[in-house]
Amino acid sequence: MRDAFRVFARQASIILGSTWAFCGAILIIAVWALTGPTFHFSDPWQLIINTGTTIVTFLLGFWVQNTQSRDATAVYLKLHALIRAFHGVR
Repeated sequence: MRDAFRVFARQASIILGSTWAFCGAILIIAVWALTGPTFHFSDPWQLIINTGTTIVTFLLGFWVQNTQSRDATAVYLKLHALIRAFHGVR
């Protein structure tokens, strides 16, 4: 299970960190905003974007935490290797 999440998180960071993902998010928001007059800016129309952003924010919180943990581990390992490489360094 841990490896499956690690692979998923790594692929997600590649995909979600791309320019295309950002452009896709802008496109979704633009389509939502442009459909406002059609739906008379109703409560269900607003609920769609509110629910979507809440779900995305919740999931991205876990993804960001995983990415930061991977980065911190990589920095720790590099620093540890440098300390070992230089004798007398504390």
